[in-house]
Amino acid sequence: MDGETAEERGSPALPPVAHGGPGLSGALACGGRREPKKYAVTDDYQLSKQVLGLGVNGKVLECFQRRTGQKCALKLLYDSPKARQEVDHHWQASGGPHIVRILDVYENMHHGRRCLLIVMECMEGGELFSRIQERGDQAFTEREAAEIMRDIGTAIQFLHSQNIAHRDVKPENLLYTSKEKDAVLKLTDFGFAKETTQNALQTPCYTPYYVAPEVLGPEKYDKSCDMWSLGVIMYILLCGFPPFYSNTGQAISPGMKRRIRLGQYGFPNPEWSEVSEDAKQLIRLLLKTDPTERLTITQFMNHPWINQSMVVPQTPLHTARVLQEDKDHWDEVKVGRLCLSLPAASRVLEKCTTGVWIFGLSPMPGIQGACDCPSGPTVALQGLLHTTHSG
Repeated sequence: MDGETAEERGSPALPPVAHGGPGLSGALACGGRREPKKYAVTDDYQLSKQVLGLGVNGKVLECFQRRTGQKCALKLLYDSPKARQEVDHHWQASGGPHIVRILDVYENMHHGRRCLLIVMECMEGGELFSRIQERGDQAFTEREAAEIMRDIGTAIQFLHSQNIAHRDVKPENLLYTSKEKDAVLKLTDFGFAKETTQNALQTPCYTPYYVAPEVLGPEKYDKSCDMWSLGVIMYILLCGFPPFYSNTGQAISPGMKRRIRLGQYGFPNPEWSEVSEDAKQLIRLLLKTDPTERLTITQFMNHPWINQSMVVPQTPLHTARVLQEDKDHWDEVKVGRLCLSLPAASRVLEKCTTGVWIFGLSPMPGIQGACDCPSGPTVALQGLLHTTHSG
């Protein structure tokens, strides 16, 4: 059943798998494409019921390599052209800098249905935002933000050199290898990834906060959509809140779409008062609504704020505080409606009543400086729910 995901079918935590037929371990198919192993994944790995995360197309479970005891992550997909495409693209990128590495892929049967099981390195350091939230009183600086963006850019540069658009670059898909200070940040989840060599991309697959304007319309688009997402991530890293969001409780409202298409956002104080002009300029170059005017990944990597990150000022940012204050809400954003309390909420609402645009909020009649939310002055958002249309 094309397009049906493991989650939609209720993917098993501990799938009873059977041999799928003869095959060579790690064999290469004709044309250089790697073939999944056809024997049972449980021959090599002990599977756990622990769910590590949810990808676009399936659950990610904890597992252990029987021979070494190595902890790994197992993503379970029901076989379909879309699932095969995800495996192909991730396999092609695996081993690239700052990209989560695939260790094994298996093709097994479960309840009479064919499954693809992707075994990956286990990213025990957690998500990007979580690591910043856990800083406590330790300041998160602009230089650190620049170093993080350089690492993310390195991953995107490799993908684009392989003519792959990731199409779902966001903080939840950026994971650290460990909790240690020297942990490496890596990009994962290729469920939306697409080759860009033959035809321009047209199927609108996206996560609302990070979607480029051209993805929202009928026009075709290319890997420059990843560059817009880099701009949104960079914006959040530097202040703790997003440039565009819905204020209606929808995943992506008409107003939010309009603001994205028009590129309406700002750099409000106090969060942006000490951020360098170089950083703001780079964001402006990434959040160009015309993709032909947007920076390419090569231009991004050559920008002084990125390639000279050691001279970026070590200005303490508000990011860690804002993210920590709204930690529960950022957690909710992955599963449903988000009501994000911001330090700037009262200022935002005050400006909205006067019809002034500020970081993506449209003027709302009848607001008197507070919302009808139990947490006080808040900005009601709908979170990062994947909005995917078949096409």
